[in-house]
Amino acid sequence: MGTPQRGLAGQIRRGLAWSSINSLVLKLGTFAIGIVLARLLAPEQFGVFAVALTVQLVLMSLADLGMTADLVRSPDPARLAPTVATLGLAAGAVLTTTLMLSAQGLADLLGSADAGPVIAVMAVSLLLAGAGIVPYAALQRRFAQKELFIIALADFTISSALTVLLVSNGFGVMSLALGRLAAQLVTLFLQFVLSGERVRPGFNRDVAPEVLAFGIPVAGANVLSWALLNLDNVVISRLAGPVALGFYFLAFNVSNWPMSAIGQVVRSLAIPAFARVAGGRSDRSLSAVLGPVWAVALLAGLMLALLSSPLIELVYGSRWLPAAAILAWLGVFGALRTLFDLSASYLLARGAAKATLLVQVAWIMGLLPTAILGMLLAGTTAVAVAHLATGLLVVAPAYALALHRTGADIKSLMPALWPPLAAAVPSAAVSLGVMSLAPNPLSALLAGGTCGTCIYILVLVRWFRRRLRTVIAALPHEVDRTGANLHPDHPLATPSGGMP
Repeated sequence: MGTPQRGLAGQIRRGLAWSSINSLVLKLGTFAIGIVLARLLAPEQFGVFAVALTVQLVLMSLADLGMTADLVRSPDPARLAPTVATLGLAAGAVLTTTLMLSAQGLADLLGSADAGPVIAVMAVSLLLAGAGIVPYAALQRRFAQKELFIIALADFTISSALTVLLVSNGFGVMSLALGRLAAQLVTLFLQFVLSGERVRPGFNRDVAPEVLAFGIPVAGANVLSWALLNLDNVVISRLAGPVALGFYFLAFNVSNWPMSAIGQVVRSLAIPAFARVAGGRSDRSLSAVLGPVWAVALLAGLMLALLSSPLIELVYGSRWLPAAAILAWLGVFGALRTLFDLSASYLLARGAAKATLLVQVAWIMGLLPTAILGMLLAGTTAVAVAHLATGLLVVAPAYALALHRTGADIKSLMPALWPPLAAAVPSAAVSLGVMSLAPNPLSALLAGGTCGTCIYILVLVRWFRRRLRTVIAALPHEVDRTGANLHPDHPLATPSGGMP
């Protein structure tokens, strides 16, 4: 599974370029196909698919068992690969069988009986996910973002084309499940072809406990993370039904446009990059990266929040306008999620799997009661507010504590956070003022978005350039055979030049 070592800076730059292209192209495509499906399917059908997708995504995280992250960060992935392949297949098979047998019961429990057959079909994806752990980790470890882009493009093309074809021929919500499953089969094939992995399943009694000791807490954290992002779907489905869930699901998907694009770039590079630079006490590698990521994420989230009404009305039609108020809160929460993704990547790269799990536990304990209370008192919009409030009051302090205990220099993070927040104030004021003068949704969207973005960039551009130059200059240019830094005085290293 190993590859000849090249300059780490060059690998990261190439990976960043291809990952950015990947995100841009696929998010634009997802945006387009989302518009088509929203006009073909009713809100209730979106709600049914949201229930099925919630179950599938939560269990998909468990099928991985945290082994992808372990292979990416391991200095000797070839030793782990056969055992990981076996454990991945076994976990996928068990979860697929279990979910198929319990699909209808789960659907009834979640308040959407029509989701039962969809859940059963999507269960097969768990087996495919388990089979693809080793080749996918190999591509991630090599920063092979070009190959990952090819895979993602094939996945999107097949899934979208088949889904639209089936919907047009009357297959309804099942079209989404069948399209997803067909695309994942092709994805698995391409992962093996493009990674060149020919690992045969095996089992090493010495390796398995090591893999599971790291992987089980990561898997638990992943499951809780996906559960957190889908807990609102369960609460709304149970308390308000599939129509309300359909509006909420659309708003959450729209809030994910920029956040998933930025998060995809961050996650694909952050773990292997953080794992190969020096750590230890007062490590500033996180703060070096955090500033530019936060600046872009906050702008995207701010514009989604401010432009939610004209955006929803113009793109999806007036029947979807109840989703606009929900999107206004979820847009800001999405920006915050990008910081959480980056923090989790740092913790995993440093081997702090248990700390990552504990943060997710604190998150779900804070979100569950606030989401239920919000839904009972003020409906779906209050559930979106609960997400943001929990993120600020519970999750952010929990991550700060975990990062501090792992060695990150928390004090150095604040100068990376406040300038974008300061730039957001005049940007929001100008955007709202321009929108109030606009005669229709199209002009409100274009004028408000353009003016708000321009003000934000003008206020922040010099600071952003300085931060970006710092990140580029800080990338290590050479790595030894283990992937560690060669020079102890490197800007991303600890003051003492300590190794992880």
